[in-house]
Amino acid sequence: MSSVTLINLLRGGRRAVSGQTFCHRVRRSQETLSGFVQVGGALFGVVGARWASGSGCFDSDGSGRPVTWDSFGIWDNRIEEPVLLPSSIRYGKPIPKVGLDRVGSASVLGLRKQNEDRLRVARIHDDLLYFAVFDGHGGPHAADYCYTFMEKFIRDALEDDDDLEKVLKKAFLDADKALHTHLSYFNNDSFLMAGTTATVAMLRDGVELVVGSVGDSRALLCRKGQVHKLSKDHTPDREDERRRIQNCGGFVTWNSLGHGYVNGRLAMTRSIGDFHLKSCGVIVEPDTQRISIQHANDSFLALTTDGINFLLSDQEVCDVIKRCPDPTEAAEVIAQQALQYGSEDNATIIVVPFGAWGKFPDSSAVYSISRSFSSSGRWA
Repeated sequence: MSSVTLINLLRGGRRAVSGQTFCHRVRRSQETLSGFVQVGGALFGVVGARWASGSGCFDSDGSGRPVTWDSFGIWDNRIEEPVLLPSSIRYGKPIPKVGLDRVGSASVLGLRKQNEDRLRVARIHDDLLYFAVFDGHGGPHAADYCYTFMEKFIRDALEDDDDLEKVLKKAFLDADKALHTHLSYFNNDSFLMAGTTATVAMLRDGVELVVGSVGDSRALLCRKGQVHKLSKDHTPDREDERRRIQNCGGFVTWNSLGHGYVNGRLAMTRSIGDFHLKSCGVIVEPDTQRISIQHANDSFLALTTDGINFLLSDQEVCDVIKRCPDPTEAAEVIAQQALQYGSEDNATIIVVPFGAWGKFPDSSAVYSISRSFSSSGRWA
C-alpha cells in the first residue's frame, strides 16, 4: 500500500467505516480507480487502488482478497485505539496504538510478610513503551532499585545504540554495577545478598517487541490463542546453567521437591544483585528475544512472577486471560486465582493488549486445583 493511500485511509477515520470492515458496495465503472471514492459518507484517497473482482470490496494490493480491519490488524473494536500514523506509514499498514491506560496489572502479597515484587509500565519515548516486573528476594532493596532506575539505564543506553537487544543487555549490566555501589554505601553485608529477577519488555512503533530477562519471571505472548514463551527460566534445573555454576566453583543442592539451589541459597542462576554469589557463576547477562507483533493474530503480552508461574501453566495463564473482557480484570483474575490455588509467594502480572484482543476466546478450558498443585512441583 502506498503512503498516499494509507494516509488518506487513516484521515478518513475509523468511525466512517461501518462495523469492522472496509468492504462497501459501490458503483464502479472500471476495474482500476483513481482519485477519491465516496465510502460511508467520507472521502478516501485510493490512487491506483483496485477493487476485488466481482465483490465490490476495497482491495489495496490487487490480490483479489477483501480487505477488512482484521487484515490491517485492528480486529476487536471493543478496545478503541487510535492508529499510529508514523508507524503505519513506516510499515505500510495501519498499526493500532497501544495505550498505557489499557494495560492491566495486579500484585498481591500471598502468604509473605511483605511484597518484594515490583512492576512498572511507562513510555520511554513517543514510539517506545516499557513494561517490567521485578521479583525481589533477600529484601526489597534490589527490586526497588530496578523499579526506580532501570528506565534511566535504558535511556542512557539508547543514546549510544538503537538496537533494543543491545540496549537491554547494557542496561541490565549497568543496573547491576550501580546497585552494588548503592548497597555498599549502607555498610551492611546483608544488603549485598539482596537480588531480583528482571523481565523487561520494550515495544517500539507498536510492532517491534524485545524482551530481556534474568531469573524465573516470564514473558508470555498469546498468538492465535496459543501461548508463546518469550523468556527462559534461569534455574539450576537447566543443565547449561548448572554447568556454568559448577565450572565457577559453585554447587547445586536439591530440596525434597526436586528444586535446585545455587550453593543451597538461591533458586535461580541469573539475577540482578546477589553479589555474594557472583563468584559462583550467578550472572546478570539477560537472554533477549525480538519478535514482530502481528496485531491480527496477537492478543496480548503477559509478564508474570513465579508466584503465578508455580501454580498456573503458561497456557493456563493464556486461557484465563482470553476469557476476560479487559486487561485490568484479566490481571486481577490471574493474581486472585494464584492465591486461590495456594500461592505462598507474591504474585504479580502485567497484561498488555494487542490488536487481536478478544479474537480467540476459549470458554471450554476447565482447571483443576489438584492438577495445578501437582504441576507446580510444590506439592509433588
